[in-house]
Amino acid sequence: MTLRVSTVTIIAMNNIENSLDKIAENILYLDEASLAALWDKYKTKMEQFSFTPEWEKSVIIFSIINAVRVKNAIFNEQLLSNQAAKEATLPKRPHGKPNLKLVK
Repeated sequence: MTLRVSTVTIIAMNNIENSLDKIAENILYLDEASLAALWDKYKTKMEQFSFTPEWEKSVIIFSIINAVRVKNAIFNEQLLSNQAAKEATLPKRPHGKPNLKLVK
């Protein structure tokens, strides 16, 4: 019995997706400050084009570093935006004497 081409393609795509998911999971644990220290190194390597696997890897690494930076910038922007929205919706307490009634 042989698998149909579409089934093989789906299995291969699932494997690729699973691999990418694992890579992304590992990248999420990388510290942006540590990555920033490597940014210049891989930018320089990437700019010095050569037909080598090392050059290809440097392009991927440089892209990953930039992706983490972009992700963090978007995350921080959304966090600040959400905090500002929450502060805007909270009722402001008036200053001065409170308007109290004596209840017996």
